[in-house]
Amino acid sequence: MKFTRDEKVDTLLITISAISVIASFILSLDYIAWIAVLACGIPIFKESIKGLKELDIKADVLVSIAIIASIIIGEVFAAGEIATIMAIGGFLEEYTVKKTQQKIKDLVNITPQVATRVKNGVEEEISVENVQVGDILKILPGKIIPTDGIIVTGETSIDQSTLTGESLPVDKKVNDEVYSGTINLYGSFTMKTTKVSKDSSIQKLVKLVKSSSPENAEIVRSADKWATIIVVIAFTAAILTYLFTFEIIRSVTILVVFCPCALVLATPTAIMAAIGNLTKYGILVKDGQSLEQLARIDEIIFDKTGTLTTGKPEVTDALSDNPNETMYLLASLESKSEHPLAKAILKNYAGRLAEVDDFKIKIGKGISGKINGSKILAGKREYLKENNISLKYAKQPAHGESEIFVVKENEVIGKVLVADSLRKNVKDTIWSLKGLRVRTTLLTGDNEDTANHIAQKLKIRNVRANCLPEDKLGYITQEQIKGNYVAMIGDGINDAPSLQKANVGIAMGGIGSDISVEASDVTLVNDNVNDIPHLIRIARKTIRTINVGIGFALGINIIAMGLAILGILTPIEGALVHNIGSVIVITYSSTLFNYKSPKKNLKKSKKLGTPKHLNNSMT
Repeated sequence: MKFTRDEKVDTLLITISAISVIASFILSLDYIAWIAVLACGIPIFKESIKGLKELDIKADVLVSIAIIASIIIGEVFAAGEIATIMAIGGFLEEYTVKKTQQKIKDLVNITPQVATRVKNGVEEEISVENVQVGDILKILPGKIIPTDGIIVTGETSIDQSTLTGESLPVDKKVNDEVYSGTINLYGSFTMKTTKVSKDSSIQKLVKLVKSSSPENAEIVRSADKWATIIVVIAFTAAILTYLFTFEIIRSVTILVVFCPCALVLATPTAIMAAIGNLTKYGILVKDGQSLEQLARIDEIIFDKTGTLTTGKPEVTDALSDNPNETMYLLASLESKSEHPLAKAILKNYAGRLAEVDDFKIKIGKGISGKINGSKILAGKREYLKENNISLKYAKQPAHGESEIFVVKENEVIGKVLVADSLRKNVKDTIWSLKGLRVRTTLLTGDNEDTANHIAQKLKIRNVRANCLPEDKLGYITQEQIKGNYVAMIGDGINDAPSLQKANVGIAMGGIGSDISVEASDVTLVNDNVNDIPHLIRIARKTIRTINVGIGFALGINIIAMGLAILGILTPIEGALVHNIGSVIVITYSSTLFNYKSPKKNLKKSKKLGTPKHLNNSMT
């Protein structure tokens, strides 16, 4: 990640300050440390003043007082050291947790800017903004449908994956609805618009994405939660010490040793190490807040197409008395087609292909041609009925597969089934999540047969089919109302609202759309769903590491404060003590960078029963 101009300036100032503090210590010249006081101290003073104006007392206030007090009693080196260490901590925190999520991209590129309107038999190009309800539009093959409507003439196949997530094209005929943002794959058709552009399906989706931000999304860092308490304790201890001893140096030392450097560094260092670890696995986490939310997740919602499955159709079965002949004729015929199912057939068939004559396409129904002098047809049941061909192998697919009948000289010789295929090892991923006591849910736009088949294979008990984007959004909202922490993993624009609404959105970065990546908190660059358990484990370990670091820092502060009260520590010695504490915290937090998930026996996870809610937090 490249530094911004401001970050480069901060880095330069911190470097110069660190050099000045080291030089001051080696040469025993306190005045050199003034460079660090000015370079790193002034920004801290500004933040403390800003916080006081807003009645938001944080560690900056205590740090500022410690720096000023150190200067007053002549301990400029201690002041410079404190300013430098705190500047490093502040820089790490800001750099780690800054919002890298840019404004969600406008979907204008999905909707064409012009449309072809047919009026009084004359075609004319007009701006999509000028399209009115009732206008007749002509849609050519390969074009994106500009607004919602109903087909008036023609038949076609539509790629609706941007809207519904369905993996296979949907065939459309007269009186069928078509939606904006979807792609006309083949035949030309005319449609009557039913909505203007701003009210169309794709624009509705844009509104859902923009309005689906999680409530109460801004977290409060643990160091900030403790800041006010530390200020009160430090001030009280310093004042009481002075009243009982009348030694100002002891009071100043208390402020110095209670300066929460280690406390502030515990959170950003652990988060940076965890994010660095995940990056090695091809997992990009946008901010520390996402890790905190991940540690609390007790339910992960999966989309099906492109997430649990590859999103590419494959041949699953061939029913025939002569499978070799059936596949030979079908593959030869499909070699003339550009339909996605044709590509799946050809990918599955490795043999030679025959020459095809008199090739014809019946959009949305089937294809035909002559091979070696014989008339060959391939297509749906409706196509066979139109040609008065008796069905054979007519049993409906049990799991929602697409079926292609192969006909030779008006007799069915076989049927080929095509369906989306599961990702490799995804079943192990589901079991691993159950072992982590995380519930799994499947929400998909596919039909019930397909959804239930996939859920059964993966042992996912909670499944909902025929889900539109608003249905997924509604389910997530209901779960959050119940107090559940929900993660959503999906790809495609149709998942963007759900990714945005969930406590944590996880996008498939390789095949997922830019919109879904922008709307998510975590991106799987390599589309490897099997890394999800590691993501959950390291998020939980990060929270534990932060809690241990905070506890250690508080312990160091309390012990050092006691020594300062007794006059055992001077300001410089106190600064060195909390510096050592900071090094220990940073070293411990950095171990997250090389953390590896344990290789657990998946069979054991099956015995853990119903997952329970995990209530981890940065406290």
